Amino acid sequence: MEAMFTTRRLSAAQLPPLLREIADPPDALYVRGRLPPSSHTFLTVVGPRRHTTYGKTMCTRLITGLASRPVAIVSGLALGIDAIAHRTALEAGLPTVAVVGSGPDDASLYPRTHVSLAQKILKAGGCIVSEDPPGTPAAKWRFPRRNRIMAGMAHAVLVVEAAEKSGTLITSRLALDYNRDVLAVPGSALSPNSAGTHRLLKEGAALVASVEDLLEALGLPAASSPPKAAAHGALPPEAHTVLAALREPLTPEALAEKTGLAAEILNRQLTLLELAGLIAHHHGTWLRR
Repeated sequence: MEAMFTTRRLSAAQLPPLLREIADPPDALYVRGRLPPSSHTFLTVVGPRRHTTYGKTMCTRLITGLASRPVAIVSGLALGIDAIAHRTALEAGLPTVAVVGSGPDDASLYPRTHVSLAQKILKAGGCIVSEDPPGTPAAKWRFPRRNRIMAGMAHAVLVVEAAEKSGTLITSRLALDYNRDVLAVPGSALSPNSAGTHRLLKEGAALVASVEDLLEALGLPAASSPPKAAAHGALPPEAHTVLAALREPLTPEALAEKTGLAAEILNRQLTLLELAGLIAHHHGTWLRR
């Protein structure tokens, strides 16, 4: 695998255009894999390692809604929302960039459990990016430093969840310093994981509660609803299983029992079906349209 994806060193003059603009650009960037075209909109997605079910659902739903758009998803390969953002981008066919706090080689990547995810990103045509050369071990002080690269190379930063005091907010503050758009997902007033995002919203971040909100914030055309017949024909087998089960309105629990699908797979198919206009969520149940 290492030999298949060699690491290139980009000099300061070769950095991505947006990254060259920031006040403290890296002297060099080590890129393993292929950077998305600069014509794409780069969206950095950040959130906590200990996310809520709501945060995972919103992250998956929003990124899935960007499928077929010229958007690249940037995140940090960390546990939690970062990994969800990368995996959802891969499933949606979007290029994704992992900015890491170590060297970009397999032996240096952290966390070790995400080496396989990094390999999937590379195989799908994405890349692993670091300010440090191959062979550099991960260190705590490298992660806040890498956040400026995540913020600097993006057109906008989407904060899915953030506690009042969290590392997630570091990236959003840097984005503001770099004159990037900051987008925040609202959450429950009772959830500590929403305290940071709500503060960002008070300070002027754009509210993103739907795919339509996200498209508008990124300056992309609104999604058009595909014809139901065409959408039906393009669905994966698991989605057909869900549709077949919805002969009557069902709660998520009843639907999981009836289909036998794992929760993560079921939630993904529900998102796809809802975006295709084939199902709707009403008073705690899912039903066919």
